[in-house]
Amino acid sequence: MAGASWFWVLILVELLLRPGMAKPTTPPLPVLPLPTAAQLKWQRREVIMFFHFGMNTFTNSEWGTGRESPRRFAPAALNASQWVDAAVGAGVSLVILVAKHHDGFCLWPSRHTNHSVARSPWRAGEGDVVGDLAAAAAARGVDVGLYLSPWDLHDRRYGLNREYNEFYLAQLQELLSRYGRVAEIWFDGAKGKKGKKMMYYFEDWFAMTKQLQPSINIFSDAGPDIRWVGDEAGYAGSTCWSPINRTRLRIGDANLEAYLNGGDSAGTEWVPPECDVSIRDGWFWHEDERPKELNQLLDVYYKSVGRNCVLLLNVPPNTTGLVADADVRRLREFRGAVDAIFTSDLAKAAAAKASSQRGGKDGLFAARNVLDGDDGTYWAAEDGRGGDDEEVIHWIQLGEMNDSVAFNVVRIQEPIGMGQRITRHEVLADGRVIVPDGTTVGHKRLHRLAQPVRARRVRIRIVGSRGPPLLSAVGLHYDPFWSGRWGEYVATHSHPS
Repeated sequence: MAGASWFWVLILVELLLRPGMAKPTTPPLPVLPLPTAAQLKWQRREVIMFFHFGMNTFTNSEWGTGRESPRRFAPAALNASQWVDAAVGAGVSLVILVAKHHDGFCLWPSRHTNHSVARSPWRAGEGDVVGDLAAAAAARGVDVGLYLSPWDLHDRRYGLNREYNEFYLAQLQELLSRYGRVAEIWFDGAKGKKGKKMMYYFEDWFAMTKQLQPSINIFSDAGPDIRWVGDEAGYAGSTCWSPINRTRLRIGDANLEAYLNGGDSAGTEWVPPECDVSIRDGWFWHEDERPKELNQLLDVYYKSVGRNCVLLLNVPPNTTGLVADADVRRLREFRGAVDAIFTSDLAKAAAAKASSQRGGKDGLFAARNVLDGDDGTYWAAEDGRGGDDEEVIHWIQLGEMNDSVAFNVVRIQEPIGMGQRITRHEVLADGRVIVPDGTTVGHKRLHRLAQPVRARRVRIRIVGSRGPPLLSAVGLHYDPFWSGRWGEYVATHSHPS
């Protein structure tokens, strides 16, 4: 009997060891905090678009006074479909409209003020810019966001805490209940230095927003879902964490710009940064301005999308009610350049190996996953010693590459659905260090190299990580527009919104 029992035990062991019979290795534990599904969708958009349009467009100003007559708002050929076409041509899937700027003029017929399109000559007072954009975007499968300025220079209730907050919530409810799904709402902390004292009931606004639009992302200097990056140049910090501690943030506090720009490796909440910048010098359209050069826009792309952020690019419609032809051309040129750089990947045909692979080289978390183009798969290193993996040097290597083809951009991505982990990294080509002081990675890190590189092997060394590192993608690209000698493009204007 004993011999028979051992026989069946051996048979069971053999079956378990056969390919396909053994249980797959489980995923590693996530590193908190984690993004929501709405935040993940937002991050993967990478580039979204702002439309600053309103009374300032017709007064040739950036900040209005609140005393302008609604009769000045008179676009002769407003066409929201043309705006959305311009956005789609730039590869954009979310457009955000300034529904009310600081002058208080509303681009929808609000029941709670006379300072709106309903009192303008445009379409005999029957027009609705917000409605037009929502319909045009829906027709193209583009999502819509809205900006509603807390600071209102027109409404006499401003400065009366209870009365104005009731008014603001009434307008917020109109916008979030009339126009279908809204993907993002902008709560701006800007207010002039001589503005009336006013306490905004932000927590009330946030609660009402989530009640009316459960999947919306709320933007403000302090989140709760998306934070301001701390500048208007479109640049994130060279180290940029999505986690941050919201208890340290205050909406409208300019002293926190450095903290907003870099985030916090010890942050307890996932509040990723959005980089806002205008295609022109101003945020509203001005006839004497021209769109930024392509090299400037690419520089912004690398320092926003390439530093774990989403780029919010403002494109202001003109007094006719159209996006200017020059801006449309530049947007298409920009999209074409990004596609030209990243469509071809030298790493695609490489052979991947790593210092360790959770579950082994044939498991679910093998090194080859960084080359499959699937955001849902990733390489996972085996657990290291200690909680921080600072004592263990992990690496992943792409080998057997064609060294006759040059690259000057290295792309690295983490599966941020499992948390942001990497604190320090290096990149080596055939044993030579080409990126010596890499820090955070996040959704996407793009390293531009000073000179084109040819190599048979490229290794990413993870020098520091919060737990075992995970990578969802590694790519090698050639940017024909990059000379390695561009200067820093610094915005010379302050953000009016």
